[in-house]
Amino acid sequence: MGGIGKGGTGDVGGTGGAGKKAAAPWVRTRLRAAPGPAIALTLLVLLTSALAAAFPRAVDTYEDRGLRHAVTEASAGQSVVELTSDLSDPSVDPARRDEYARPALMAEQYRRATALLPDGLRADARQSAYGVHTIEPFVADDPWLPRPDGLPPMFSLSTQSALPEHSRLREGRLPRTEAGAVTWRTRAVEAAVTAATAEALKLEVGSTVHIDSPVQSEDLAVTVTGIVEPHLPELSYWSVEPLLRTPGLKMKPGGGDPERYWVAALLLAPDAGPAVFGVDPRPELYWRFAPRADGLTAGGLPTLRTRIASLEHGPDLARMSAEAVPGVRVDSRLDDILASFSGTLGAIGSVVAVAAFGVGTVASVVLLMAGGLAAARRAAELGLLRSRGGSLRGIAGRLFAETAVLAVPAAAAGWASAVLLLPEGRALPAALASGAVALIACCALPLRAVYVHRGPRAHGGRDDLVHARPSRRRTVAELTLLVLAAGAVAALRRRGTGTGRVDELVSAAPVLVAVIAALVLVRLYPLPLRLAVRAVARRRGAIGFLSLARAGRSPATAALPLLALLTALTTAAFGGSVLAGIADARERVSTLAVGADVRIAGLKALPPPLADAVREVDGVREVTPVLIDYDLDLHDRKGSVSMVAVEPESYARLARHTGLGAFPAEILKGPGSSSTGPVRAVASPSVAARLGPGTTRLSSLAGQFDVRVAARRPTTPALPGEGFLLVNAADLDRPQPNTLLVTGDGMDTAAVSAAVRGAGKDVVARFRSEERAALADSPVQAGAGRVYTAAVVAGAGYAVLAVLLSLLRTAPERRALLARLRTMGLTRAQGRRLLVLESLPQALPAAFGGALVGWAAIRLLGPGIGLAELAVAVPQRLDVLGAVPLRTDPWSLLLPALGVVAIAAAVAVAQAWWTTRLRTTTELRAGDAR
Repeated sequence: MGGIGKGGTGDVGGTGGAGKKAAAPWVRTRLRAAPGPAIALTLLVLLTSALAAAFPRAVDTYEDRGLRHAVTEASAGQSVVELTSDLSDPSVDPARRDEYARPALMAEQYRRATALLPDGLRADARQSAYGVHTIEPFVADDPWLPRPDGLPPMFSLSTQSALPEHSRLREGRLPRTEAGAVTWRTRAVEAAVTAATAEALKLEVGSTVHIDSPVQSEDLAVTVTGIVEPHLPELSYWSVEPLLRTPGLKMKPGGGDPERYWVAALLLAPDAGPAVFGVDPRPELYWRFAPRADGLTAGGLPTLRTRIASLEHGPDLARMSAEAVPGVRVDSRLDDILASFSGTLGAIGSVVAVAAFGVGTVASVVLLMAGGLAAARRAAELGLLRSRGGSLRGIAGRLFAETAVLAVPAAAAGWASAVLLLPEGRALPAALASGAVALIACCALPLRAVYVHRGPRAHGGRDDLVHARPSRRRTVAELTLLVLAAGAVAALRRRGTGTGRVDELVSAAPVLVAVIAALVLVRLYPLPLRLAVRAVARRRGAIGFLSLARAGRSPATAALPLLALLTALTTAAFGGSVLAGIADARERVSTLAVGADVRIAGLKALPPPLADAVREVDGVREVTPVLIDYDLDLHDRKGSVSMVAVEPESYARLARHTGLGAFPAEILKGPGSSSTGPVRAVASPSVAARLGPGTTRLSSLAGQFDVRVAARRPTTPALPGEGFLLVNAADLDRPQPNTLLVTGDGMDTAAVSAAVRGAGKDVVARFRSEERAALADSPVQAGAGRVYTAAVVAGAGYAVLAVLLSLLRTAPERRALLARLRTMGLTRAQGRRLLVLESLPQALPAAFGGALVGWAAIRLLGPGIGLAELAVAVPQRLDVLGAVPLRTDPWSLLLPALGVVAIAAAVAVAQAWWTTRLRTTTELRAGDAR
């Protein structure tokens, strides 16, 4: 054994010298000798590596998709990057100004500007454009143009590029002009209009519109030569300036009666750009770049935001002006989208990181427990090697190599499976995660073996006794962890998770709390068992005494199994509470948006048969007719409010069912008309303050009435989140409902939709289930929810493995104990009962201690964790929802704890059944210390 004694690779099995080769390779021999543990370790490392590599790639996937979704769903005016050049400076020579508007020069500047865009921001050439346009529209006083209220229409002029590629010619031809023929003095040009503009303004091919020119005395005559139909009108080319595709009606500013006039756009030929200078004294050249969302990544978000800021006001702007467009200005609201998304990502990432730290800790502990189990099973072999001169370095090296042969390929296979399953995402974080799994798996067995066999060990010593009190070093380490946990909890409560970035210490707070709880439980665990043993020792029967005595000495009470269980249970409780809070928040937001399970509303009074038709639908429990007047004047010059006229009994039941401003129906039941007394009302606090304590006479769609506020409620199902006045419909003259609020369980939504369609095109239905589904429609919220759920499930799975490993470690001792006790007359039934009772004192404190730690962690950390961003994908709904703090979910606390007890008992029962079937002589060996 001289080779091992010197740290070399010599003979391991015989008496050969230091230079003699081994008779058989160590690794191959060991793997063949114990194929079962080798396969189990391989599968454990494979699964853990796959999960570890899948986590960062899953996060990258939903973050990247969420960013692309945010940019794609934003309006074109928000996402486009626009470069503009103002040529209204009087020092600019008019002849040179015409040259700046020529399409050849603008196209060259467009190509240069495209090359200078920030890295990570690629322009979508199909939706980007450039040209010349008037900033404000100008009057066209032709008498034949439509004038809704007697005011002439106004037209803007634009030479937007690539019109043939983005439209279909429906009639006539596209406008054209000779290159260089048009100048700012030209007074006649050609133009095309969209079909919507032609229909609204009564334009035809050949129509001539005369645009009033404040620059010259003569109007600009624009002849319509073609009518086009836009391709993809909802995309950036047509949507940055919606006027290009769709005309609109505007109100004349000022007091008096509102007066409307048409505003539309005329699409000139690209070479007709100089003609715009003859109309608008402040024309503008523009280059618009629609971003390509497919190239955006969340990892490059900080750099991209910095570059966009530099492009708007920094060095990149100076470079753009010097190399592409002189005197250019850059304007974009894309950074607002990125900033909002970055804040949402930070808030969500902090919550997801809590689950990642939890399941990562549990997985690491399980790997360490697997190494500890292997070291315990091979304690005699390793002790023999040490007694024959084996060095710690040599033994550790061989154990490391033996484990690496299994762990490294398994970790690589796990990484590869994660990459195949999740093709998107960065490769390096996943590789590092799998590498960390392989490193822990390779080092667990050698480090445990070196620690246990660092000194000579007497043969036959017992491993289940506490030989000494905890050392000072251990006490200092535990106090250090306690300080770290207290600091993390305090930081999380003070700063919260909405700081916009992931703080590792804050995210590890629940794990640190579980670590402290595990260390405390390890110290306190023997105390109640000693008291219980003293009580049981005085009673008849040995089963109770033996189970409690062995439970207090069992290695399963060590820190690692407890740490795994407590961390897993804390993560499960924390994660379950997060998921429950998300579900509750989405339920509340959808209820606030609809007010019931279904909301059916019309612009006018609903047809009476509609309510009866909806009541006949399967699953409908109740239909509540409601009249909503959105323009009730309180005569205090502070704006109008909304009145809700209801049937008191059914509406009170609806308010109780939804939890929105519940009230007793008797509040609204008062005098039947204003001649006998005022109508009693329930009002929002703001409306009640405006009406005061007295009686007020009001006029509504349902007639005039006197009203007095009888109660206040912050919200109501018909108008959640708004100022309202709720009255009894029977007290009004014409209470014709224009809204139906429907409740039910499992209703046939298709039948409800069919009934609504039969009521007319002005009647629409909104379903609470659809609103709730839309809240999680964003890839970020949906992806984060899936990742969090997977983390909770994985943590629970590793908790089960921790229970199994802790019980497997004591399995040989249990078998030997039962064999000895059976020679003393112990029956098989008593043996099974002994093993089950022995497992309960270990499982019960861990399970219910984990539930207690989970509850404490939620109570401590709940005020600093907000779930609104994780629950709601629509930013506009966050203000309505308000804060969503973390709350305790009882099922998330109790179910995992009860599951741990059930699993421990089931394993003990199975082990007892199998052990009692074995022959006693196979478990007893001469000289066996067990």
